[in-house]
Amino acid sequence: MTTNQHLSDAELAAQPAAYWTGMAYEALIAFTRARQAELGFTQPQYWLLRNLSKDDLSPDGAGMTVAELQRAMRSYLRHEDDLAAESRGLVERGWLTRDADDRLWITPEGDEARAAFKRHAPSIRARIHEGITDADYVTTLKVLQRMLRNVGGPTPA
Repeated sequence: MTTNQHLSDAELAAQPAAYWTGMAYEALIAFTRARQAELGFTQPQYWLLRNLSKDDLSPDGAGMTVAELQRAMRSYLRHEDDLAAESRGLVERGWLTRDADDRLWITPEGDEARAAFKRHAPSIRARIHEGITDADYVTTLKVLQRMLRNVGGPTPA
């Protein structure tokens, strides 16, 4: 695949979208995960905390099993993500507890960590979006959504 940044608009228009969306996906995930690792946490750990917090993605703060969490996160988990191992690490840190029914519950310390991690998201996003206007970003997302509709893929509600 040609990756020369000096392609004409006509040459760019002939490039396969799947190649470029795949390249972007891998690079953006790697960048985000590297920044989070520098800050002392993993993306799956952050997702676990978010999905268990009543102040974030959980509607009621109820505990969940690893299998329930995997189902809740199925649209964004990667094949290498091991929620069982990640949750054990969070239990060891005191950010999650596990009850007799093997349900994970976020602790107050875990919720504080989640909130602290969340404060880093804007700077990670800003680096990714550097030099890209909101209008260009919105146009890109609309184009991708249209491509998804064109091929019968999932689209947001």
